[in-house]
Amino acid sequence: MSQPLIELRTLSKRFGAASSGGILAVDGLTFSVSAGEVLGFLGPNGAGKSTTMKMVTGFLPPTSGHALVCGHDVTESPIKVKERVGYLPEGAPLYSDMTPEAFLKFVAACRGLKGDARDRAIDRAVARTNLMGVMRQPIDTLSKGFKRRVGLAQAIMHEPDVLILDEPTDGLDPNQKHEVRGLIREMASQGAKAIVLSTHILEEVEAVCTRVVVIAKGRIVADTTPLEMLSRSRYHNAVSLALSPPAGTMVFDELRRVPGVRDVEDGGSVHGGAEGSVQVRCTVVPATGRSIAADVASLVKARGWQVDHMRIESGRLDDVFRELTSEKIDSPNG
Repeated sequence: MSQPLIELRTLSKRFGAASSGGILAVDGLTFSVSAGEVLGFLGPNGAGKSTTMKMVTGFLPPTSGHALVCGHDVTESPIKVKERVGYLPEGAPLYSDMTPEAFLKFVAACRGLKGDARDRAIDRAVARTNLMGVMRQPIDTLSKGFKRRVGLAQAIMHEPDVLILDEPTDGLDPNQKHEVRGLIREMASQGAKAIVLSTHILEEVEAVCTRVVVIAKGRIVADTTPLEMLSRSRYHNAVSLALSPPAGTMVFDELRRVPGVRDVEDGGSVHGGAEGSVQVRCTVVPATGRSIAADVASLVKARGWQVDHMRIESGRLDDVFRELTSEKIDSPNG
């Protein structure tokens, strides 16, 4: 089995002295990321995500524990680590008086890229991030989305083995988000990179991640796959319905009597139609582990209700995320 490209061993970071009430931002994290994995690194604000990524990239020293990148300890061999890492930090700090062209040439020089190799690396990164039209425009005049893409271009330009992306689609419009997610999938499909993606956009996790680590108060509360995480949702195998029953029909009461149904959530009603019909919208929530779609469909058919929409839900990540991160974690400071 090949060595992980990222390996954290009881990694911790404290700001301030413990004796004076310092903050333990990261508390003994241990996990690894291998080539070909896209790890969704999730947690609420203040959970320690950005601090962890700053330690992995060598931007912050750990208080204790170790972070290894491609076998190199970030504390003992910081330059070797930085050579192998591409990093898009939160906010994508840039030199605002430079143009993207000048900035990427500067970063390429810092990376030791020269001549034709430099030009090819820049051209490839620019094409992948669609920056062609703004290369000679001052960065200060660019939109937030274009600034983010400049930051992404510098992170991928040298084809790093490890790519750390902190909110990579922040400020991008839906089309740009789609392009960036496609780029992440493309890089992952090549199987050579370990990619860590921190985001608050949970649909992004479903779209590109192969694995999820969730932290809260600096500790891991879940290490799983997106599919397994969805299966933990109370909405896993729920049935969303929009139907137009005859007037006076007690739709919710009848649905609640279906075997395996835990609850029926009202999604609101829409009045309309030539005869004043009412469309009822609801979500039928199953008991844990139950599949209720067939029984719900049988009831609807037996009653002759007009169905405008019926969908089986895979689950909702935000539902599981709230459950994981709102559970009480005992404070290490008492």
